Amino acid sequence: MEPQQLILRYSGWVREALDELPDCFTITDPCVSGHPIVFASDGFLKMVGYCREEVIGRNGRIFQGPDTRRSSVIEIREAIREERCVQISLLNYRKDGTPFWMLFQLCPVFSKDDGRAINFVAVQVPISRKSRRSGVGNSRAEMNSCEDGNGFRDNFFRCCRREVCSDSIFELGRASAMDSVSSHDEVETNEPCEASEVEKTKASAAISKILSVLTHYSELTGRSVCIKRCRLTGNGHLSASLNISLRRIKQSFVLTDALLPDMPIVYASEAFLKLTGYDRHEVLGQNCRFLSGMDTDTVTQFQIKEHIRAQQACTVRILNYRKDRTSFWNFLHISPVRNASGKVAFFVGIQIDERCRNGETHGLSPEMRQLSVVGAVKVAVRGLSMGANSS
Repeated sequence: MEPQQLILRYSGWVREALDELPDCFTITDPCVSGHPIVFASDGFLKMVGYCREEVIGRNGRIFQGPDTRRSSVIEIREAIREERCVQISLLNYRKDGTPFWMLFQLCPVFSKDDGRAINFVAVQVPISRKSRRSGVGNSRAEMNSCEDGNGFRDNFFRCCRREVCSDSIFELGRASAMDSVSSHDEVETNEPCEASEVEKTKASAAISKILSVLTHYSELTGRSVCIKRCRLTGNGHLSASLNISLRRIKQSFVLTDALLPDMPIVYASEAFLKLTGYDRHEVLGQNCRFLSGMDTDTVTQFQIKEHIRAQQACTVRILNYRKDRTSFWNFLHISPVRNASGKVAFFVGIQIDERCRNGETHGLSPEMRQLSVVGAVKVAVRGLSMGANSS
């Protein structure tokens, strides 16, 4: 069963629509720790020999093996980090341990609300390649192999015939393995296998069909997605990996982009949304001034502005307003956050409702809690930018 997030984003009918597509593909969720697979097509499952329960919730690394080229894995990883498309030849492994070459095409799916990458679609097209045979007396098998260039079709359809008669997926995998051993197939794993233009076109067409389905069904839930990042006016975006790191921080805080005009909020924690009563889409892209109201002290606002101008940290007590216009005294700490090159890239603002200032703190003072958030944010931002500089 696919995770609930897929249904919430695309409606309950998306699974049925995706199952009707004949292509081999998976959908992953970069917003969840571990970047797990949240959907696997029937064609993909038959190709790799796994059942759905063995794949959902796992990272795509489970299909890699000893001869999977590290350079290819790094290229895919960098595309995910940079939230861009990539098309590459990749050596993967079936459940029975047999390797096979495929054309791997990855494409991000963005939320129209805030421009975040909320899914990645990965299409896999088996690459036609003439297999090498060991031993003698294999002329018939060699002829069958040449029908599609790599013996995949022969092996695949033998698996399908056994699937009709077998009682379990275990027997299917076992039958596939026996076929592989008996025919003495050897896949050349040391040399890269290039896909043909036909295979590249097939992968791109599959991506288009899948994205069309996701776009259509996302509109039914009001959580529309798009293929290209949709930027909100004056609003930056954070990578999926940085979003995951920031979500681990449970305190109330926002992150603003110091490099954009008027320093818009680019991240707001769940605790901040709970404290202020706003939804995330109402916060992203705003300047923190939107929390001010009629009785907010202008002297305190000026103090904050001057510290930001000087790229210095400050702590103030300021009257802010929730969405329902009720006021609260905010014990606020603001600090600059530098990237790996030493440039101030963000400002983090940590809020503590003064009424809860002396509540459950796990032995930490409010000041120490705020400084711990600053430290965690700095580690996340610098770690991300260091990864970008090394790519």
